[in-house]
Amino acid sequence: MTVQTATLPNGLRIVTERMPGLQSAALGIWVTAGGRHERPEQNGVAHFLEHMAFKGTATRSALQIAEAIEDVGGYINAYTSREVTAYYARVLEQDTALALDVVADILLNPVFDPHEIEVERHVILQEIGQALDTPDDVIFDWLQERAYPGQALGRTILGEAARVSRFNRDDLATFVTEHYGPDQMILSAAGAVDHDAIVAQAETLFAGRAARSARPAESARFLGGEARHDKALEQAHIALAFEGPGYRDPSFYAAQVYAIALGGGMSSRLFQEIRERRGLCYTIFAQNGAYADTGMMTIYAGTSGDEVAELSHLTIDEMKRAASDMSAAEIDRARAQMKAGLLMGLESPSSRAERMARMLQIWGTVPPIEETVAKIDAVTAEDVRALAEWQAAQAPAALALYGPLHSAPALSELQARRAA
Repeated sequence: MTVQTATLPNGLRIVTERMPGLQSAALGIWVTAGGRHERPEQNGVAHFLEHMAFKGTATRSALQIAEAIEDVGGYINAYTSREVTAYYARVLEQDTALALDVVADILLNPVFDPHEIEVERHVILQEIGQALDTPDDVIFDWLQERAYPGQALGRTILGEAARVSRFNRDDLATFVTEHYGPDQMILSAAGAVDHDAIVAQAETLFAGRAARSARPAESARFLGGEARHDKALEQAHIALAFEGPGYRDPSFYAAQVYAIALGGGMSSRLFQEIRERRGLCYTIFAQNGAYADTGMMTIYAGTSGDEVAELSHLTIDEMKRAASDMSAAEIDRARAQMKAGLLMGLESPSSRAERMARMLQIWGTVPPIEETVAKIDAVTAEDVRALAEWQAAQAPAALALYGPLHSAPALSELQARRAA
């Protein structure tokens, strides 16, 4: 399998990888335009735009977009994150050209029909309401907001209902003009694909689009803080975040390994101590997230209102203990989990296409899998302990709580425990 790249004169980057033995292909366009690229008054527009992509173009109705892909047994979808918006499809080999034509059509020729805007606005408002009614969903938005207060990176991807209720066609068109230039897009395809054919088709489809100057994203600063939402729920939900390295930071892989060892599986420290030995929760996990210029390790758990303080204190204690006695065996296990997750995922052409697009966005090139595995293998116990010590004692922290909070600790109490 060989990764091939090309760049059109207008800046559109193309990356493909043929996977022998497959009869299907995954392809999509990743746009460097997500929640953190919005101005305050635009919050939620990137996600709204993603929804509108499937609501009709100059040549296809919403139904025709769906039928074009589903008539050949494929599927098409999209997502919005804080740094990218992706539009992608999966089809059989002989339908690759059709899939690229449809994906390019929804990006290049949206009509933003006023009626469809109103229909989709209602859908998004329902999505916002559903998120607010889901404690282990909305709590992460509150945590992000407290980690990066007053910043684009801290705002919810869905946007606030009041603002979403006001978006109009001009708002959508403005965001497209600001962020959807060909030089802000990456066309990525994997599976049963022909690189030269995809490049030739992309040249035809995107030839009329000129490069545009991208509006840079606002720099992020992890400041930390606390959000408390007392409500009569069955459980108290707690989410903690600690500043971590961005994905270009040399300690990124150590942070990934540490999060897995701390709370990434059934053998992890938090799962074993807090769920298996103490029985304080059903769900507890830690995960590491990273952005271009910052990162955060997040720990989440749900427990009874009477036990949230004990669970919180034990979590801090486990973090402090990991800084001094994280063993080589734990590091080896976490590295193995990380490598297995990476390599198993790359057996899917969809995962490969996404990885190539993200690597090209981050590094300007697609490093070989072997290089990434070598970086994971190079993480030492000393690397992990150093990161664990910094996060346990010094890194800025954020806390979000939701549910019966009569015994829930304040962030200041947990900070004091970190310093003790």
